[in-house]
Amino acid sequence: MRLQYAVALTLGAGMSACRAAPIPAWQRYPAGTPLIPRYVSVDSHPIRIIETGHGPAVVLIHGLGASLYSWRYSMLPLAEAGFRVIAFDDLGFGFSDKPAHGYSNDAYVKLLFGLMDSLGVTDAVLVGHSMGGAIAAEAALTHADRVSGLVLVDAAGFGVRWPFMLRAARWPLVGAFVDRFRGRAATARTLRMIYGDPSRVTPQDIDQYYAPFREPGAARALRGVLREYRFDALRGRMASITSPTLVMWGSADRLIPAAIGQAVVADLQQGAFVLFPGAGHALPEETPAAFNRTLLAFLRHGLPSPPQNVALTRP
Repeated sequence: MRLQYAVALTLGAGMSACRAAPIPAWQRYPAGTPLIPRYVSVDSHPIRIIETGHGPAVVLIHGLGASLYSWRYSMLPLAEAGFRVIAFDDLGFGFSDKPAHGYSNDAYVKLLFGLMDSLGVTDAVLVGHSMGGAIAAEAALTHADRVSGLVLVDAAGFGVRWPFMLRAARWPLVGAFVDRFRGRAATARTLRMIYGDPSRVTPQDIDQYYAPFREPGAARALRGVLREYRFDALRGRMASITSPTLVMWGSADRLIPAAIGQAVVADLQQGAFVLFPGAGHALPEETPAAFNRTLLAFLRHGLPSPPQNVALTRP
């Protein structure tokens, strides 16, 4: 308890230095691209989506604290390759609705299928990064008939090495201070921490990640996710997944080590593991060309045999 009070005082002392103004709405992604965002109501929640391309559906699900911006390098290449691409700001993140509660594992799966229903998508390949990977895997366990393929990218669901700020955000006395302390500088530090090569993080990336954090309700939503969502709920359950599953991981992921991905694929009925040397946790953003090439190969031809790069496959 004394530690929590001490942290609260320390964070409170630095608040005024970390409250930079976010970029204006007209500069926020996908500004400057051919992509056009719109809102879809799912269970009365306004959810911001981008939909582009025609063909088999591919749904991209971002991770904790991210938004559809994390798929900026993949949406157009996938659409140009002949796929119907759907990316969205999940509940509590980006510029979608941010209620006080409703962030359980089951709630996120229900929202995913509700979104697919609203768009007339009967089945899709689900591509999930980090927390989005956990949601995608839960969806495959819940309704295998609606998941034609599964791609888990540095996926959560098996336990996470939380950065201090996220651990502190769960504390009842300190959480509010941490929420207010989250500024542009803290966003920059977090992004650089999850990249294998921090120098690849640009000022534009920081601005695009920081802007949603300044939205009304963003702090409350993050606190709700951290308290309600179980980030270890997939342990011991992966053997029940029947969908062909590609597991992609960065070798320099400090948040969720690659050894977890190797253990995951060993339990899958149909799985392959592809390791990206030098990449960190933000794999689709840090090494987009290699990521897109590997993803497209799976979408077109199924599980790799032999896989590209350094990889392990289930016999």
